[in-house]
Amino acid sequence: MIKRRLLSTLKQRLQEVPAVVLLGPRQVGKTTLALAVAEQEDAVYLDLESEQDRAKLAEPELYLADHLGRLVILDEVHRAPGLFPVLRGMIDRSRRAGKRHGQYLLLGSASLDLLKQSGETLAGRVSYLELSPFDVLEVGEEGAGASRDRLWLRGGFPESLLAPGEPQSLRWRQDFIRTYLERDIPQFGPRIAAETLRRFWAMLAHNQGGQLNIAQLARNLGVDAKTAASYIDLLTDLLLVRRLPSWRANVGKRLVKSPRVYVRDSGLVHALLAVGDMETLLSHPVLGASWEGYVIENLFAVAPDGAEGHFYRASGGTEIDLLLGFPDESMWAIEIKRSLSPRPERGFHSACSDLKPARKFVVYPGAETYPLSNDVQAIPLSGLAGLLTAEDFS
Repeated sequence: MIKRRLLSTLKQRLQEVPAVVLLGPRQVGKTTLALAVAEQEDAVYLDLESEQDRAKLAEPELYLADHLGRLVILDEVHRAPGLFPVLRGMIDRSRRAGKRHGQYLLLGSASLDLLKQSGETLAGRVSYLELSPFDVLEVGEEGAGASRDRLWLRGGFPESLLAPGEPQSLRWRQDFIRTYLERDIPQFGPRIAAETLRRFWAMLAHNQGGQLNIAQLARNLGVDAKTAASYIDLLTDLLLVRRLPSWRANVGKRLVKSPRVYVRDSGLVHALLAVGDMETLLSHPVLGASWEGYVIENLFAVAPDGAEGHFYRASGGTEIDLLLGFPDESMWAIEIKRSLSPRPERGFHSACSDLKPARKFVVYPGAETYPLSNDVQAIPLSGLAGLLTAEDFS
């Protein structure tokens, strides 16, 4: 079993606040992580997709009152939004009794609705964590039989990454996509034809890392722009798509304003495009964009709390693939190259002159870190991820 880096952070949060919301897409490992916490705590686990467990909460005040002082884990809690006012009352009751921390761990798959429900009701009582698919630091170079390229090809969902072979991994991801479209997504909003949304999702995969052009997507899909925008919002809410915003500071140049859009898990990108093995990927037009999205998602997964990411593009080709800004107001400029002989473009140097980042890197698929110039380093993804976890940005 691959150890999740978030485990220690989750246990620490449960020592600090009465309720922790653990967000993440389905099948990412939230339940496994929660049960790992439960093994070390006096805990009770309820799966709200189970009729038997939902029946236990027919009278939630009575049930939860019987478990005061224990950690209660509520899985798929978005299925029972009426629980949040009850949880607030139980937390306040426990506070009056002198117990303040670690009472409730809430697991959910949709971010915006769950954040709104819990934020409005549990304000001042809740903390949020997001569990991403496995990242490069968790897997390691050859961790659990998964090489760097395997993580990129298959993505980080546990069942896909650890499948016995490429056909089984691809089949799992295809089934995952089908289940989301036909069963899960209808739970979170208006009914959308599964085939329509699948086509839309595949369009995003074909345009991985491209500028968001709602009008073009709408025309290609045969819907209006408002409908296409709602599809983007839904997939973003489900933590399946990322909108990377553009840098908006005033640098005296005309900047691109539209965000870039990425399907967050590289394995889902490849499944949507029917890319089932490394040979096919290496000859596919999505190769460079897939690598870029994979690097960006891994860096977000390991970045410290409070870090913000943008891309920078100005007129004349001035561009930085990823700008990471940190709580201490420092900034790193990151160029991403799918080449063993990486060289940043002139536009990268020009952009760095505009923005004056503290550090400059070119992430490439090699294994060594070395200087490209006085202030730019070529670095493997795992090396930069390690730097992000080791630095103090407070």
